[in-house]
Amino acid sequence: MSVETVNVAAAASEETGLLSRAGVLRRLARDKIAAAAALALTLIVLSAVFAPLIAPYDPYLTDLTKVMQPPSAEHWFGTDNTGRDIFSRILYGTRNTLMLGLVGVVIGGFLGGVLGILAAYYRRADGWIMRLVDVMLAFPAILIGLAVAAIFGAGLTAVVIALVVATVPDVARVARGSAVGVMGQEFMEAGRAVGVSDGTLIWRYLTLNCISTIFVFLTLRFGQIILIGSALGFLGMGAQPPTAELGMMAAQGRDFLFMAPHIATIPSFAIFVIVLAANLLGDATRDVLDPRLQQ
Repeated sequence: MSVETVNVAAAASEETGLLSRAGVLRRLARDKIAAAAALALTLIVLSAVFAPLIAPYDPYLTDLTKVMQPPSAEHWFGTDNTGRDIFSRILYGTRNTLMLGLVGVVIGGFLGGVLGILAAYYRRADGWIMRLVDVMLAFPAILIGLAVAAIFGAGLTAVVIALVVATVPDVARVARGSAVGVMGQEFMEAGRAVGVSDGTLIWRYLTLNCISTIFVFLTLRFGQIILIGSALGFLGMGAQPPTAELGMMAAQGRDFLFMAPHIATIPSFAIFVIVLAANLLGDATRDVLDPRLQQ
């Protein structure tokens, strides 16, 4: 078998994957829940990106004459204990929360994907890599955040490291499982037989056939990472005042639950909406891609 034959076989596999992805998008578009979740996430992301244009007030401007005001026409979500507009802070806080989740998922997904694919390709290294993954899996994200905060101090860096560590092991397991299935395909065996380089086999034929599976898992994981990041912020290990971040804003409002419950409940509800939309979209994507769930 020649290299050209291997390329044809791999190209056929990739073309099938593309057609499958096109069908996935059509099925997702017909799913009302998935479409609503995608629309909600899109609006949330756009609001966060264009927060400087949408926010009616400076999110860090204090006004002690308007402390803890309830929602009104002037301040849609009310004001906090220092008179800052909560709606403006929600927009900026959503931006920071989404950025933390995105960075954690992207970096953790990349590292986990690399580890899982290398473990599947290099069988001798499989045991060592997966034992490392097991060690990482043994430490909860909250504990990692506490340790990093104790060493480097509380802040966004501690949260990002904790989120990355929380993402890597699960992604590595999923990537390895998907890659092991691809390794059993004939074009992978033929590629090795005709002398195709490891780099080409790993990237062009192995990784590209595993990306869809990893991506779907990350869509499921994104909501969980947002929740973990917000929990770390609530515990004081994330963004520090006066930076707007949803978890920290909810924590600041817990001291005023009986006097001004909106200070804590509105950021908490924003976290709930983001996580719910992400989970619904991730679940719908998984259901569409898993043929066992369509029977």
